Amino acid sequence: MSQDNICLSPTDFERLVDRMVGYIKEKHVIKEDIWITSEEAMRLLNISSKTTLQIIRDNGKIRFTHPTHKILLYDRQSILDYLEQHARETF
Repeated sequence: MSQDNICLSPTDFERLVDRMVGYIKEKHVIKEDIWITSEEAMRLLNISSKTTLQIIRDNGKIRFTHPTHKILLYDRQSILDYLEQHARETF
């Protein structure tokens, strides 16, 4: 049995991964990512400082994962829960 090796540039590999993720989301009707980037987390929290995001994370207020040295992802639902905990009812 022979094995074929496929070599892709980093850019082509990212495109392939993006297409596969899109296909899986469509196939399984996944509307939103469970794990989001720091930029998306900051947008949801309406903050512009990575330091503020780190403080919230380090205080255990939101869930995160650090699967590799350069990748840090945040649990979307934990951010929404954090925002809900700080919501104030109107009068």
